[in-house]
This record gives sequence, C-alpha cells and structure tokens, in this order.
Amino acid sequence: MPAYQTAVFDLDGTLLNTLEDLTLSTNAALAAHGMPAHPIEHVRRFVGNGIALLIHRAVPAGTPADVESAVLEDFKRHYGAHCEDHTGPYPGIPQMLERLRAAGVALAVVSNKADFAVQELVERQFPGTFDAVLGENEAAGISKKPAPAMVEAALARMGRSRDGMVYVGDSEVDVQTAANAGCPCLSCTWGFRTREELVEAGATTFVETPAELARAILG
Repeated sequence: MPAYQTAVFDLDGTLLNTLEDLTLSTNAALAAHGMPAHPIEHVRRFVGNGIALLIHRAVPAGTPADVESAVLEDFKRHYGAHCEDHTGPYPGIPQMLERLRAAGVALAVVSNKADFAVQELVERQFPGTFDAVLGENEAAGISKKPAPAMVEAALARMGRSRDGMVYVGDSEVDVQTAANAGCPCLSCTWGFRTREELVEAGATTFVETPAELARAILG
C-alpha cells in the first residue's frame, strides 16, 4: 500500500509552469490601461492568492477600484485566450502522475486560479488523470486557499478522508493550506518560491524533483 492513498496538488508552480503566460496576460491587461509592465520575477511574487490579488498587486498603488476591476476583466479575457501559449508540465510531472495512478493513489487539484482556467488546463494537459479538480469559484461558496475548504471539497468529491492524505504545493499559501487542513505537506522546490521562502513560511519537508515526490508519496 502507498504511504499516502490520496494526494492533493496545487497547480501553478507545482504541476504546470504557467508563469510566462500569466506574465504576458498581466502585462497585456496593464498596457490596455496605460499602466507599466512588470518583469516575470515580479509576477512570480504576485501569484498564489488568485487572479484578483494578482491584478491588485500589479496595478499602480492608488488605482481606483473601478479601473482595477476593468484591468481584471481584461486579464481574464486575455488569459482565457492565451493560457496555454507557453504553459506545460514541469519535466517529470506526467511520469510522476502515471506512477501514482498506477499505484491506486487518488489524485486531486485545488487551485486559487480561476476555475474556468483550472478546468481547461487540467483537462488539456492531464486528461483523465485527476479524480477531483477545483479552482477559485465565488459562486460555489467555497473559500479559497489557505482556508481548508477547497481541500475538504476535493476529498468529499473523491469519497476520501484526511487519513492517508498528503498535500503538495510550491508556496507559502500551500504550506498554510495543509496546516489548516490538518494534513502533511510536501513542498516542491522547482516552483514559484525559493526554498528559503518556503522555510520562512514553515515548510519542513521538501522534494527536489517529481521522481523524489513520487517516492515520498508511494513510500
């Protein structure tokens, strides 16, 4: 039996390298309103808490709320059309997921990314791989991470409990989510945060490669 029977994954920076497309869409939305662009390293720090906060961090300080909302809508339109232009799995991720599925591990994705983009990306990049997929969806009434609600909703959809579950992510939000959900966390070092930032956030268990991640989950 695997060491963990259920694995719940973050998406951006954990399974998929989405940073270039996020940066391009952010800057396209900003440019439409005459606002300055950000380098990719700035956007790396902006992501993790959903697209509304991404745009709030990207617009100049003091931007009126109605203008910020318009930038957000432009981002949604651009990203919806271009979310896969440069996005793909990190090397070794598909093989890692195949190993876990072959071993009978239940797999889920929970992401603060807008649900429309999460569903499209997961279905196109990992067809038939995951048993539950949740993105940020205000209409569903499920609080986004680091609240545990998304993890709990994914477990409910799979008919699983927190017993035998591990959470996998790449950011401080993921460390906090796992703590709030009362489950172990495996922190990936290939994502959007440095190891030092993860340590500062309270991470204690790290994986350096997808192959190492598979071994940690399977035992």
